[in-house]
Amino acid sequence: MVAFRELRRPAVLVLRTLAVAACYYAAARLGLLRRFTVEGAVFTPIFPSTGVALACLLVFGLGCWPGVTFGAFLLVTSLGPPGLDVVGILVGNTGGPVCAYLLLRRAGFRTDLSRLRDGVALVFLGALTAMLVSSVVGMVSLLLVGKVATSSFWPSWLAWWVGDAMGVLLVTPVLLLLLEARRPPPLGRWKEALALGVATVVLAPVATHSSLSALFLVYPLLIWGALRFRLAGSMLCALFTSVLATVAATDGVGAFSRLSPVEVMVKLQLFNGSMALTALLLSAVISEQRNTRMSVAAACKELAEALEHLSAHDTPAGRAPPGKDER
Repeated sequence: MVAFRELRRPAVLVLRTLAVAACYYAAARLGLLRRFTVEGAVFTPIFPSTGVALACLLVFGLGCWPGVTFGAFLLVTSLGPPGLDVVGILVGNTGGPVCAYLLLRRAGFRTDLSRLRDGVALVFLGALTAMLVSSVVGMVSLLLVGKVATSSFWPSWLAWWVGDAMGVLLVTPVLLLLLEARRPPPLGRWKEALALGVATVVLAPVATHSSLSALFLVYPLLIWGALRFRLAGSMLCALFTSVLATVAATDGVGAFSRLSPVEVMVKLQLFNGSMALTALLLSAVISEQRNTRMSVAAACKELAEALEHLSAHDTPAGRAPPGKDER
């Protein structure tokens, strides 16, 4: 029995590593479906692999980092023959999510994102700070082997950093939400959820593809989703709208028409970033307030029960409690 357990543990680790690598690679290929070039640099507006890697680390622990590295290696080799820069790219793509995991654990991050501090930590530590590691290490590696010119270093670095950060902001919360889900909402809520879904499917394409530049139309949907369904409603709406905005930006239509590549990059990432921040932080605030109200209600109930218990014990012997006839 002991020998079987010892054999099973390496097998589980290998399977988990392969599963993480497969998810990382599949997410990367999806992200690369929509890309464009900014001053010689390939720009991926949302790189979902960073969000997948961070979610795997938060759920399975630091021991799954080899899966992230192996997935990044599969991605790099699928794009062309690997060169000397592959080591730096693998270190950066693994180091960014690992750094995000360590910073979030240091800050006491909870994967249910039920507190405002969790949302703030994910934004400023997991996305904006930790993704500096992957972008800086990766771009320096490309610069050293001559694949990126010095003049285009900063635009390329900015595109890399923002794409990784958007992957964390948009993908990680959705994956954590799916992993934390325990039961579906009550049947009565499905009608409202369906109405929110239909409104998002109708308004999001109009907002992103209309020549009137009506991107602001999605914010009432984000607020509706956060107020009624918290993280599930707001983040799914934000992710869907972000995908449509990325499609419109890469096609150069709607709100992104008649703009230079740099202007498209700036406008798209400002929209994606502001939308992700609104959805994530608003839903975190609402969840925190709801948990506080539930805690207060539970404390009041316990206090009432304790007072009732004490009053029952303080009643003098042979005397009926107040409100009852004495016999």
